[in-house]
Amino acid sequence: MKEPKKPVVPKKVLLPFILITSLFAMWGFANDITNPLVAAFQTVMEISNVKAALVQFAFYGGYATMAIPAALFVKKYSYKKGILMGLALYAVGALLFFPAAQFEIFGFFLVSLYILTFGLAFLETTANPYILSMGASETATRRLNLAQSFNPMGSLLGMFVASNFILSALESDKRDAAGELIYTSLGEAEKAVIRTHDLSVIRDPYIILGFVVIAMFVVISVAKMPKRANADHTIKTADTFKRLFKNVKYREGVIAQVFYVGAQIMCWTFIIHYADNLGIPKATAQNYNIVAMIIFLSSRFISTMLMKYLNSRFLLMVFAIGGMITITGVILIQGMAGLYLLVATSAFMSLMFPTIYGIALENLGDDATIGAAGLVMAIVGGALMPPLQGAIIDLGTVGSMPAVNISFILPFISFVVIAIYGYRTMKVHPKLEFK
Repeated sequence: MKEPKKPVVPKKVLLPFILITSLFAMWGFANDITNPLVAAFQTVMEISNVKAALVQFAFYGGYATMAIPAALFVKKYSYKKGILMGLALYAVGALLFFPAAQFEIFGFFLVSLYILTFGLAFLETTANPYILSMGASETATRRLNLAQSFNPMGSLLGMFVASNFILSALESDKRDAAGELIYTSLGEAEKAVIRTHDLSVIRDPYIILGFVVIAMFVVISVAKMPKRANADHTIKTADTFKRLFKNVKYREGVIAQVFYVGAQIMCWTFIIHYADNLGIPKATAQNYNIVAMIIFLSSRFISTMLMKYLNSRFLLMVFAIGGMITITGVILIQGMAGLYLLVATSAFMSLMFPTIYGIALENLGDDATIGAAGLVMAIVGGALMPPLQGAIIDLGTVGSMPAVNISFILPFISFVVIAIYGYRTMKVHPKLEFK
Protein backbone atom coordinates (compact mmCIF):
# COMPACT_ATOMS: atom_id res chain seq x y z
CA MET A 1 0.00 0.00 0.00
CA LYS A 2 1.36 3.39 -1.01
CA GLU A 3 2.21 5.65 1.92
CA PRO A 4 0.36 9.01 1.79
CA LYS A 5 2.44 12.07 1.00
CA LYS A 6 3.42 14.10 4.03
CA PRO A 7 2.35 17.76 3.85
CA VAL A 8 5.04 20.42 3.78
CA VAL A 9 3.13 22.31 6.50
CA PRO A 10 0.68 20.29 8.67
CA LYS A 11 -2.69 22.01 9.29
CA LYS A 12 -2.26 21.98 13.06
CA VAL A 13 0.77 24.31 12.87
CA LEU A 14 -0.42 26.48 9.97
CA LEU A 15 -1.03 29.64 12.06
CA PRO A 16 2.31 29.41 13.94
CA PHE A 17 4.00 28.74 10.59
CA ILE A 18 2.47 31.90 9.13
CA LEU A 19 3.49 34.01 12.15
CA ILE A 20 7.07 32.75 12.16
CA THR A 21 7.30 33.02 8.36
CA SER A 22 6.30 36.71 8.65
CA LEU A 23 9.51 37.22 10.65
CA PHE A 24 11.53 36.16 7.59
CA ALA A 25 10.03 39.16 5.79
CA MET A 26 10.79 41.43 8.76
CA TRP A 27 14.50 40.71 8.80
CA GLY A 28 14.56 40.84 4.99
CA PHE A 29 13.20 44.39 5.28
CA ALA A 30 15.94 45.33 7.75
CA ASN A 31 18.64 43.85 5.51
CA ASP A 32 17.62 45.69 2.39
CA ILE A 33 16.68 49.04 3.78
CA THR A 34 20.19 49.01 5.31
CA ASN A 35 22.26 47.96 2.26
CA PRO A 36 21.84 51.32 0.42
CA LEU A 37 22.93 53.21 3.54
CA VAL A 38 26.54 52.37 2.70
CA ALA A 39 26.38 54.67 -0.33
CA ALA A 40 24.20 57.24 1.48
CA PHE A 41 26.53 57.58 4.49
CA GLN A 42 29.58 57.62 2.22
CA THR A 43 28.30 60.81 0.62
CA VAL A 44 26.56 62.67 3.43
CA MET A 45 29.24 61.96 6.07
CA GLU A 46 32.06 62.44 3.51
CA ILE A 47 33.83 59.19 4.33
CA SER A 48 35.66 56.53 2.30
CA ASN A 49 34.01 53.42 0.87
CA VAL A 50 35.90 51.33 3.43
CA LYS A 51 34.55 53.34 6.37
CA ALA A 52 31.03 53.47 4.90
CA ALA A 53 31.12 49.67 4.56
CA LEU A 54 31.37 49.54 8.36
CA VAL A 55 27.56 49.78 8.14
CA GLN A 56 27.66 46.18 6.96
CA PHE A 57 30.39 45.29 9.46
CA ALA A 58 28.17 46.51 12.32
CA PHE A 59 25.00 45.02 10.84
CA TYR A 60 26.35 41.54 10.18
CA GLY A 61 28.81 41.65 13.07
CA GLY A 62 25.77 41.69 15.37
CA TYR A 63 24.83 38.27 14.05
CA ALA A 64 28.29 36.89 14.81
CA THR A 65 28.25 38.30 18.33
CA MET A 66 24.79 37.14 19.37
CA ALA A 67 24.13 33.89 17.47
CA ILE A 68 25.65 31.51 20.06
CA PRO A 69 24.18 33.37 23.10
CA ALA A 70 20.81 33.29 21.30
CA ALA A 71 21.06 29.53 20.75
CA LEU A 72 21.96 28.95 24.41
CA PHE A 73 18.99 31.12 25.44
CA VAL A 74 16.61 29.14 23.22
CA LYS A 75 18.04 25.84 24.42
CA LYS A 76 17.47 26.85 28.05
CA TYR A 77 14.01 28.35 27.54
CA SER A 78 11.94 27.93 24.36
CA TYR A 79 11.57 28.92 20.72
CA LYS A 80 8.82 31.39 21.64
CA LYS A 81 10.92 33.19 24.25
CA GLY A 82 13.80 33.35 21.79
CA ILE A 83 11.51 35.00 19.22
CA LEU A 84 10.25 37.53 21.77
CA MET A 85 13.78 38.42 22.90
CA GLY A 86 14.75 38.92 19.26
CA LEU A 87 11.82 41.24 18.60
CA ALA A 88 12.61 43.29 21.73
CA LEU A 89 16.25 43.83 20.69
CA TYR A 90 15.17 44.55 17.10
CA ALA A 91 12.83 47.31 18.29
CA VAL A 92 15.44 48.87 20.62
CA GLY A 93 18.05 49.03 17.84
CA ALA A 94 15.60 50.60 15.38
CA LEU A 95 14.43 53.24 17.87
CA LEU A 96 18.04 54.19 18.69
CA PHE A 97 18.18 55.77 15.23
CA PHE A 98 16.38 58.77 16.76
CA PRO A 99 19.23 59.84 19.11
CA ALA A 100 21.80 58.80 16.47
CA ALA A 101 20.30 61.32 14.02
CA GLN A 102 20.05 63.98 16.74
CA PHE A 103 23.77 63.71 17.56
CA GLU A 104 24.76 63.23 13.89
CA ILE A 105 27.45 60.71 14.82
CA PHE A 106 28.21 57.92 12.33
CA GLY A 107 29.41 55.66 15.16
CA PHE A 108 26.05 56.02 16.94
CA PHE A 109 24.28 54.73 13.83
CA LEU A 110 26.67 51.77 13.79
CA VAL A 111 25.88 50.97 17.44
CA SER A 112 22.15 51.17 16.67
CA LEU A 113 22.52 48.72 13.78
CA TYR A 114 24.70 46.46 15.93
CA ILE A 115 22.00 46.21 18.62
CA LEU A 116 19.25 45.82 16.00
CA THR A 117 21.05 42.79 14.60
CA PHE A 118 21.36 41.27 18.08
CA GLY A 119 17.60 40.94 17.65
CA LEU A 120 17.89 39.57 14.12
CA ALA A 121 20.42 36.98 15.34
CA PHE A 122 17.87 35.80 17.91
CA LEU A 123 15.15 35.67 15.26
CA GLU A 124 17.19 33.78 12.66
CA THR A 125 18.76 31.39 15.18
CA THR A 126 15.28 30.57 16.46
CA ALA A 127 13.00 30.82 13.42
CA ASN A 128 14.99 28.64 11.01
CA PRO A 129 15.14 25.48 13.18
CA TYR A 130 11.60 26.23 14.41
CA ILE A 131 10.34 26.06 10.81
CA LEU A 132 12.35 22.86 10.21
CA SER A 133 10.66 21.28 13.24
CA MET A 134 7.09 22.10 12.10
CA GLY A 135 6.48 18.84 10.23
CA ALA A 136 8.14 15.75 8.82
CA SER A 137 11.93 15.68 8.43
CA GLU A 138 11.48 14.55 4.79
CA THR A 139 9.86 17.90 3.91
CA ALA A 140 12.06 20.08 6.17
CA THR A 141 14.28 21.59 3.44
CA ARG A 142 11.24 22.36 1.24
CA ARG A 143 9.45 23.87 4.25
CA LEU A 144 12.40 26.12 5.02
CA ASN A 145 12.70 27.16 1.37
CA LEU A 146 8.99 28.04 1.43
CA ALA A 147 9.38 30.15 4.57
CA GLN A 148 12.55 31.75 3.19
CA SER A 149 10.59 32.68 0.05
CA PHE A 150 8.91 35.41 2.09
CA ASN A 151 12.26 36.89 3.11
CA PRO A 152 12.75 38.61 -0.28
CA MET A 153 9.22 40.02 -0.04
CA GLY A 154 10.36 41.96 3.01
CA SER A 155 13.56 42.77 1.16
CA LEU A 156 11.58 44.20 -1.76
CA LEU A 157 9.62 46.42 0.61
CA GLY A 158 12.88 47.53 2.24
CA MET A 159 14.34 48.38 -1.17
CA PHE A 160 11.18 50.23 -2.16
CA VAL A 161 11.30 52.34 1.02
CA ALA A 162 15.04 52.94 0.58
CA SER A 163 14.57 54.05 -3.02
CA ASN A 164 11.43 56.17 -2.66
CA PHE A 165 11.68 57.54 0.86
CA ILE A 166 15.43 57.66 1.57
CA LEU A 167 17.69 57.81 -1.50
CA SER A 168 15.38 59.97 -3.63
CA ALA A 169 14.97 62.43 -0.74
CA LEU A 170 18.69 62.89 -0.02
CA GLU A 171 19.81 66.44 -0.72
CA SER A 172 23.44 65.27 -0.64
CA ASP A 173 22.89 63.18 -3.78
CA LYS A 174 21.67 66.04 -5.99
CA ARG A 175 23.77 66.47 -9.13
CA ASP A 176 24.52 69.26 -11.59
CA ALA A 177 24.01 69.17 -15.35
CA ALA A 178 27.33 67.35 -15.79
CA GLY A 179 26.25 64.60 -13.39
CA GLU A 180 28.65 65.71 -10.62
CA LEU A 181 27.59 65.86 -6.96
CA ILE A 182 26.74 69.42 -5.87
CA TYR A 183 27.22 68.59 -2.17
CA THR A 184 30.99 68.21 -2.38
CA SER A 185 31.42 71.77 -3.66
CA LEU A 186 29.36 73.47 -0.92
CA GLY A 187 30.61 75.34 2.14
CA GLU A 188 30.55 73.80 5.63
CA ALA A 189 27.45 75.73 6.75
CA GLU A 190 25.43 74.56 3.75
CA LYS A 191 26.69 71.01 4.20
CA ALA A 192 25.63 71.05 7.88
CA VAL A 193 22.03 71.94 6.93
CA ILE A 194 21.90 69.19 4.30
CA ARG A 195 23.50 66.67 6.69
CA THR A 196 20.82 67.32 9.34
CA HIS A 197 18.08 66.93 6.74
CA ASP A 198 19.49 63.74 5.22
CA LEU A 199 20.14 62.01 8.54
CA SER A 200 16.53 62.66 9.55
CA VAL A 201 15.44 61.13 6.23
CA ILE A 202 17.50 58.03 7.04
CA ARG A 203 16.15 57.96 10.62
CA ASP A 204 12.38 58.06 10.06
CA PRO A 205 11.79 54.62 8.43
CA TYR A 206 13.68 52.94 11.29
CA ILE A 207 11.53 54.67 13.90
CA ILE A 208 8.36 53.45 12.15
CA LEU A 209 9.93 49.99 11.87
CA GLY A 210 10.58 49.97 15.61
CA PHE A 211 6.88 50.43 16.38
CA VAL A 212 5.88 47.75 13.82
CA VAL A 213 8.23 45.32 15.56
CA ILE A 214 6.69 46.16 18.94
CA ALA A 215 3.25 45.33 17.50
CA MET A 216 4.57 41.97 16.27
CA PHE A 217 5.99 41.31 19.74
CA VAL A 218 2.50 41.74 21.21
CA VAL A 219 0.87 39.43 18.63
CA ILE A 220 3.34 36.58 19.15
CA SER A 221 3.35 36.97 22.93
CA VAL A 222 -0.39 36.18 23.07
CA ALA A 223 -0.40 33.50 20.32
CA LYS A 224 -0.29 29.80 21.14
CA MET A 225 2.91 28.40 19.64
CA PRO A 226 4.01 24.74 19.37
CA LYS A 227 6.67 23.57 21.78
CA ARG A 228 9.87 21.90 20.69
CA ALA A 229 9.33 18.15 20.51
CA ASN A 230 11.63 15.85 22.46
CA ALA A 231 14.00 18.63 23.49
CA ASP A 232 16.72 17.26 25.76
CA HIS A 233 17.83 20.06 28.09
CA THR A 234 20.30 17.73 29.84
CA ILE A 235 22.66 17.63 26.85
CA LYS A 236 25.91 19.41 27.68
CA THR A 237 26.72 22.30 25.37
CA ALA A 238 30.41 21.34 25.23
CA ASP A 239 29.46 17.87 23.98
CA THR A 240 27.22 19.45 21.33
CA PHE A 241 30.08 21.62 20.05
CA LYS A 242 32.38 18.57 19.88
CA ARG A 243 29.85 16.59 17.87
CA LEU A 244 29.21 19.49 15.51
CA PHE A 245 32.92 20.07 14.96
CA LYS A 246 33.40 16.40 14.04
CA ASN A 247 30.52 16.56 11.55
CA VAL A 248 32.30 17.33 8.27
CA LYS A 249 29.10 18.08 6.33
CA TYR A 250 27.99 20.58 8.99
CA ARG A 251 31.44 22.16 9.32
CA GLU A 252 31.77 22.68 5.57
CA GLY A 253 28.18 23.98 5.51
CA VAL A 254 29.14 26.77 7.91
CA ILE A 255 32.08 27.71 5.66
CA ALA A 256 29.86 27.66 2.56
CA GLN A 257 27.32 29.85 4.36
CA VAL A 258 30.02 32.42 5.27
CA PHE A 259 30.89 32.75 1.59
CA TYR A 260 27.26 32.78 0.45
CA VAL A 261 26.23 35.62 2.75
CA GLY A 262 29.37 37.53 1.80
CA ALA A 263 28.52 37.14 -1.90
CA GLN A 264 24.89 38.18 -1.40
CA ILE A 265 25.72 41.31 0.57
CA MET A 266 28.52 42.33 -1.78
CA CYS A 267 26.33 41.94 -4.88
CA TRP A 268 23.42 43.88 -3.38
CA THR A 269 25.44 46.55 -1.55
CA PHE A 270 27.81 47.48 -4.36
CA ILE A 271 25.32 47.33 -7.20
CA ILE A 272 24.86 51.06 -6.49
CA HIS A 273 28.62 51.65 -6.77
CA TYR A 274 28.75 49.64 -10.00
CA ALA A 275 25.92 51.75 -11.41
CA ASP A 276 27.50 54.96 -10.08
CA ASN A 277 30.61 54.14 -12.12
CA LEU A 278 28.30 54.22 -15.15
CA GLY A 279 26.97 57.67 -14.13
CA ILE A 280 23.67 56.45 -12.66
CA PRO A 281 22.34 58.32 -9.55
CA LYS A 282 21.79 56.36 -6.29
CA ALA A 283 17.98 56.45 -6.36
CA THR A 284 17.93 55.18 -9.94
CA ALA A 285 20.58 52.57 -9.17
CA GLN A 286 18.45 51.27 -6.30
CA ASN A 287 15.78 50.40 -8.87
CA TYR A 288 18.21 47.84 -10.30
CA ASN A 289 18.47 46.40 -6.80
CA ILE A 290 14.68 46.11 -6.73
CA VAL A 291 14.68 44.27 -10.06
CA ALA A 292 17.40 41.97 -8.69
CA MET A 293 15.22 41.19 -5.67
CA ILE A 294 12.17 40.47 -7.86
CA ILE A 295 14.32 38.02 -9.81
CA PHE A 296 15.60 36.55 -6.54
CA LEU A 297 12.04 36.11 -5.22
CA SER A 298 10.76 34.53 -8.44
CA SER A 299 13.73 32.18 -8.59
CA ARG A 300 13.21 31.18 -4.93
CA PHE A 301 9.70 29.91 -5.70
CA ILE A 302 10.87 28.22 -8.91
CA SER A 303 13.79 26.50 -7.17
CA THR A 304 11.52 25.32 -4.32
CA MET A 305 9.27 23.73 -6.96
CA LEU A 306 12.27 22.17 -8.73
CA MET A 307 13.26 20.45 -5.48
CA LYS A 308 10.24 18.17 -5.93
CA TYR A 309 12.01 16.70 -8.97
CA LEU A 310 15.73 17.40 -8.55
CA ASN A 311 18.17 16.79 -5.70
CA SER A 312 18.71 19.97 -3.66
CA ARG A 313 22.48 19.32 -3.54
CA PHE A 314 22.65 19.12 -7.33
CA LEU A 315 20.63 22.34 -7.66
CA LEU A 316 22.96 24.08 -5.20
CA MET A 317 26.00 23.15 -7.32
CA VAL A 318 24.32 24.15 -10.61
CA PHE A 319 23.14 27.50 -9.26
CA ALA A 320 26.61 28.26 -7.87
CA ILE A 321 28.12 27.59 -11.30
CA GLY A 322 25.49 29.91 -12.80
CA GLY A 323 26.58 32.62 -10.34
CA MET A 324 30.21 32.13 -11.37
CA ILE A 325 29.25 32.65 -15.04
CA THR A 326 27.27 35.88 -14.49
CA ILE A 327 29.90 37.35 -12.15
CA THR A 328 32.58 36.67 -14.75
CA GLY A 329 30.62 38.96 -17.06
CA VAL A 330 30.26 41.57 -14.29
CA ILE A 331 34.05 41.66 -13.93
CA LEU A 332 35.01 41.66 -17.61
CA ILE A 333 32.26 43.79 -19.21
CA GLN A 334 32.49 47.55 -18.75
CA GLY A 335 29.01 48.89 -19.43
CA MET A 336 25.30 48.29 -18.92
CA ALA A 337 25.63 44.61 -19.89
CA GLY A 338 27.80 44.09 -16.82
CA LEU A 339 25.15 45.74 -14.66
CA TYR A 340 22.44 43.52 -16.16
CA LEU A 341 24.53 40.43 -15.39
CA LEU A 342 25.00 41.64 -11.80
CA VAL A 343 21.21 41.92 -11.49
CA ALA A 344 20.80 38.45 -13.04
CA THR A 345 23.14 36.93 -10.45
CA SER A 346 20.30 37.13 -7.92
CA ALA A 347 18.49 34.34 -9.75
CA PHE A 348 21.31 31.96 -8.84
CA MET A 349 21.64 33.15 -5.23
CA SER A 350 17.98 32.48 -4.48
CA LEU A 351 18.11 28.93 -3.15
CA MET A 352 21.54 29.03 -1.53
CA PHE A 353 20.97 30.16 2.06
CA PRO A 354 18.08 27.82 3.00
CA THR A 355 19.52 24.91 1.03
CA ILE A 356 22.95 25.10 2.67
CA TYR A 357 21.16 25.58 5.99
CA GLY A 358 18.87 22.58 5.53
CA ILE A 359 21.66 20.25 4.30
CA ALA A 360 24.03 21.22 7.11
CA LEU A 361 21.39 20.66 9.83
CA GLU A 362 20.20 17.27 8.56
CA ASN A 363 19.96 14.59 11.28
CA LEU A 364 21.43 16.76 14.05
CA GLY A 365 18.57 16.10 16.48
CA ASP A 366 18.67 18.35 19.54
CA ASP A 367 22.09 19.60 18.43
CA ALA A 368 20.22 21.54 15.73
CA THR A 369 19.66 24.54 18.02
CA ILE A 370 23.39 25.13 18.52
CA GLY A 371 24.02 24.02 14.94
CA ALA A 372 21.62 26.70 13.73
CA ALA A 373 23.58 29.27 15.71
CA GLY A 374 26.76 28.32 13.88
CA LEU A 375 25.00 28.83 10.55
CA VAL A 376 23.62 32.19 11.69
CA MET A 377 27.10 33.17 12.90
CA ALA A 378 28.19 32.45 9.34
CA ILE A 379 26.34 35.63 8.42
CA VAL A 380 29.57 37.29 9.61
CA GLY A 381 30.61 36.84 5.97
CA GLY A 382 28.41 39.86 5.31
CA ALA A 383 30.47 41.84 7.85
CA LEU A 384 33.94 40.83 6.70
CA MET A 385 33.76 40.86 2.91
CA PRO A 386 32.05 44.21 2.04
CA PRO A 387 34.80 46.33 3.68
CA LEU A 388 37.37 44.32 1.72
CA GLN A 389 35.44 44.95 -1.49
CA GLY A 390 35.12 48.62 -0.50
CA ALA A 391 38.92 48.81 -0.13
CA ILE A 392 39.32 47.46 -3.67
CA ILE A 393 36.77 49.98 -5.02
CA ASP A 394 38.67 52.83 -3.30
CA LEU A 395 41.67 52.03 -5.54
CA GLY A 396 39.77 53.69 -8.42
CA THR A 397 41.35 51.60 -11.16
CA VAL A 398 43.32 48.35 -11.31
CA GLY A 399 45.45 48.44 -14.43
CA SER A 400 43.09 49.56 -17.18
CA MET A 401 39.98 48.17 -15.45
CA PRO A 402 37.66 50.05 -13.06
CA ALA A 403 38.34 48.79 -9.53
CA VAL A 404 34.60 48.35 -8.94
CA ASN A 405 34.57 45.67 -11.68
CA ILE A 406 37.65 43.92 -10.30
CA SER A 407 36.16 43.94 -6.79
CA PHE A 408 33.57 41.36 -7.87
CA ILE A 409 36.30 38.71 -7.90
CA LEU A 410 35.30 38.23 -4.23
CA PRO A 411 31.72 37.07 -5.03
CA PHE A 412 33.18 34.85 -7.78
CA ILE A 413 35.44 33.08 -5.26
CA SER A 414 32.44 32.71 -2.95
CA PHE A 415 30.41 30.92 -5.64
CA VAL A 416 33.35 28.57 -6.28
CA VAL A 417 33.31 27.55 -2.59
CA ILE A 418 29.53 26.98 -2.70
CA ALA A 419 29.76 24.88 -5.88
CA ILE A 420 32.38 22.69 -4.20
CA TYR A 421 30.11 22.24 -1.16
CA GLY A 422 27.20 21.26 -3.39
CA TYR A 423 29.38 18.70 -5.17
CA ARG A 424 30.78 17.26 -1.93
CA THR A 425 27.33 16.88 -0.37
CA MET A 426 26.34 14.80 -3.41
CA LYS A 427 29.46 12.69 -3.86
CA VAL A 428 31.23 12.57 -0.48
CA HIS A 429 29.02 13.32 2.50
CA PRO A 430 26.19 10.84 1.75
CA LYS A 431 28.79 8.14 2.44
CA LEU A 432 29.74 9.63 5.80
CA GLU A 433 27.89 8.66 8.93
CA PHE A 434 27.99 11.00 11.88
CA LYS A 435 28.30 9.26 15.21
